[in-house]
Amino acid sequence: MIRKLTDAYLRAVDEALPGFVERLYVVGSAALGARVPDASDVDTVIVTSRVASPGDLAALAKVHEGMPARPHLDGVYLDRATFDEFPVDRRVVPFVVDGEFRIDKPCGELTPVLWLTLRRYGIRVRGVEVDELGIPVDSAALRRYNLENLRDYWRPLATGVVQAVAQLPADTPVDASGVAWCVLGPARLHYTLAHEDITSKAGAATYLAETFPDWEALAHRAVRWRAGHEESFTAADLRAVARGVDAVVDDAWKRWGDQIAQA
Repeated sequence: MIRKLTDAYLRAVDEALPGFVERLYVVGSAALGARVPDASDVDTVIVTSRVASPGDLAALAKVHEGMPARPHLDGVYLDRATFDEFPVDRRVVPFVVDGEFRIDKPCGELTPVLWLTLRRYGIRVRGVEVDELGIPVDSAALRRYNLENLRDYWRPLATGVVQAVAQLPADTPVDASGVAWCVLGPARLHYTLAHEDITSKAGAATYLAETFPDWEALAHRAVRWRAGHEESFTAADLRAVARGVDAVVDDAWKRWGDQIAQA
């Protein structure tokens, strides 16, 4: 399915903009061998021969409008010179998220995690082999990104979750996707901090069970739900998830926070 999707994209973009796409690499869950059918999109890094002109952008928008509805082919577009910078500043570049082509917002994928994933696990579809790209991994920048993401995104999210379910009876049904997002996301960042590596959502569940055993059951239930099994969650589960997020954030900053202060 992955190669079928990328081949369909390359046929369409080559017809619309001959010579424009020079390289294409698959990253994300597909590169990690952890893609869940009907749940995971295919994430890519696309290197172009030039900075996209307004005409190029209009053509790309049409290409992505014509792509299959599921799975989405998501990704970030970088011209050759920008790619060689391996940017981590979440700058405004063309990108696709949930199948929607965007040109007017910062690209949240441009982080040290993207380059670590591409360097370690990227799959070449077009262009030179991944090990010829010379991708650097800045350990300090990677550590800072993960710690700050835990503090600035996940901690406030946990607080919001607690507020949202504060008045709900414990057995009130809640959205499973929110539980899965919150229980697995922070664990992936903690894993990267511990190992300077990337893990899948399923791998994060195993890691969470080993490192924070109080949340083992929730983590594995979340993975089962993502795989299409029948799992339901309640307000009590969401409260437990919020406590788990706080525990992961606290532990990460306790272990590695002083290292970014010294960097």
